[in-house]
Amino acid sequence: MKILIIDNDIAASNLLKSRLLPMGHVVEIIEKNDDMDKAISDGWDVIMFDPSPLTTLRPTILGIRRANRRNAYLIMLSKTLEFQEALTSGFNDFLAKPIDMNSMLDKIDHAVTLIAIQRHLNDDKIDFPSAGGVIAKSAFNQLFLACMDRADRYGEIAHIVFISIDNYPEIVAEAGSYEANLVSAKLAHHLVRLRRQSDIISQIKENEYALLLLRPMTESEPLEAAHRFAEALCKCTDIPFDQKMSANIRVFLMRLPTGETGVEHRMAIYQAPL
Repeated sequence: MKILIIDNDIAASNLLKSRLLPMGHVVEIIEKNDDMDKAISDGWDVIMFDPSPLTTLRPTILGIRRANRRNAYLIMLSKTLEFQEALTSGFNDFLAKPIDMNSMLDKIDHAVTLIAIQRHLNDDKIDFPSAGGVIAKSAFNQLFLACMDRADRYGEIAHIVFISIDNYPEIVAEAGSYEANLVSAKLAHHLVRLRRQSDIISQIKENEYALLLLRPMTESEPLEAAHRFAEALCKCTDIPFDQKMSANIRVFLMRLPTGETGVEHRMAIYQAPL
C-alpha cells in the first residue's frame, strides 16, 4: 500500500512513517507547498493530510482527489478539528493530534478493507445477475459509488451489512458446486425475506451478499439490523445441505465512507434433526 503524508509537522510525520514502513507500506512525506500536486499525481492509496492553517478545506480536498490517479482514502490529521468537519470536507476519516498510534493502525486497517471492497465491486470480470429480489454486483457497485460520492459531497453516512458463507470452499469440496450453489441460494432467499423494503441486497461473490442500508433514522439502526439478521439466520436450519456439515455464516457491518467494521457475528447453522 502506498501512503502519502502531507504535513508541515515533520516530527509527527516521521513518527507516522516509522510505524508504517516496518509493515511493508511505501510511505512518503511532503510539506504543503507549490509542488504538492506533482507529488500527489504519483498515485496513492492513502493520503494523510493536516490542512492547517487552511480555513476553507473543500476546494483543497477536491484538488487532491483530482490530482491523485487513484480513488485515495483520505485521513485528516488535526489538533483542532473533529471527525464531522473532516467528513463534510471530503475526508474518509479523522485522526486527532497528538496521534494515538493504535488508532492510526485501526484507520489503516479500515482503509485496506474499504479499498479491497472497492476494487472487488469495480471488477467487471465476474458479475452475478439480478434475480429474486437480489440485484447484480455491477448494479450494486453503482449504488456503492453513489454512497461514496454523497459522503464526499454532503458528509452522508451509509452502512453495508455483509453476509457470507465462510466454509463455502469446504462445502464445494464435500458436496460439489451444485449443492454449494443451492446453499448460497437458500441464504439469498432468507435475506430477501428478512430485509426491509428499503434495503438493497446484492450478491457480490458466490458465497457473499451485501445489504445496503441508506439514511438510518438513528445511530443504532444499522447495529440493530446486523443483530437482527444474525439472530434470524440462526433459525434458518434449511440452509445446510445435509445434517453432517454446518453452514458457517458470518455477518458484519461496515460504515461508509470510513470502512470501519463494528458488529460481527459468526455462527454455525445445522439442519434441524428429523
